[in-house]
Amino acid sequence: METITFLDFARRVLEEEKRPLTADEIWEIGKTKDYDALLGTQGKTPWASLGARLYVYVRDHKDGIIAQTDTRPKRFYLRSQKLTTIDVERVNDDTGVKNENVSKKSFLEKDLHPLLAYFAFYYLKTYCLTINHSKSDKKEYGEWVHPDIVGCYFAFDEWSPEVIHFSDSISNVAVKIFSFELKRELTFSNLRESFFQAVSNSSWANEGYLAAATVANDSDFRDELKRLSTSFGIGVILLNIEDPDSSEILFPAKTRENLDWDTINKLTMNPDFKEFLKRVKNDLSNKEIRKEKYDKVFDRDTLSQILAKMNK
Repeated sequence: METITFLDFARRVLEEEKRPLTADEIWEIGKTKDYDALLGTQGKTPWASLGARLYVYVRDHKDGIIAQTDTRPKRFYLRSQKLTTIDVERVNDDTGVKNENVSKKSFLEKDLHPLLAYFAFYYLKTYCLTINHSKSDKKEYGEWVHPDIVGCYFAFDEWSPEVIHFSDSISNVAVKIFSFELKRELTFSNLRESFFQAVSNSSWANEGYLAAATVANDSDFRDELKRLSTSFGIGVILLNIEDPDSSEILFPAKTRENLDWDTINKLTMNPDFKEFLKRVKNDLSNKEIRKEKYDKVFDRDTLSQILAKMNK
């Protein structure tokens, strides 16, 4: 029996439809053609895997066979089938948005945690844990110490048993620690405060990110944001509350080889952070990730229902 990859799945649908489609649309159309039966996967959420493969492919292959539109939600098309003016207008008409920022909604920063956990899991392969600031004595070290979310990427999660045993024999621990600062929006009015809060709260980790649901699209603002990101190594993530898989890394974080142990020690004033350290240590020791001990990663349908309430 023929077996195809998720990218083959998407390519076939896009070739036949000859129009830009969202990841969900590609999946639903492919199912009607029984292409899902050809996928060599036993995963429980293949539609989410399809979306993840597409977004990662487009991110890593700027001139690849599959490209994406600048609209929200993102739509994919074959680069060989160049978009015409009519195609672009139709996409804009469908979305009602022409590459604009998400309009302001009445939600809190904490409401974005499930969306960031979803993005981190599928696109950074990272297990996240929310840090509750109220559990710490902030007076001891000042306000800007605590990240909103921390996360860990376990390299062994993708390794064969032989590689895992070999890494143990040479005491080589392969992990990457992430720190995330969350904001509802980023504009000139709060850029410096938000950015330097992220620097203070996240520069101790291997990679630190500032994430927001709205990022001003003004060219001067984006230039300044890029300058700050490049200067301080803090990445920027745009979270899309209307289409989770359209969330994207606007500017990547600079990877630091060494952790800031003094700051990590300060962060242990928070019991959630202490639990995170214990959790990572135990998972490394056992070479088994206890997913239920980290922030829950909702499936695409459940997350979309949560986000729909925020969009009302």
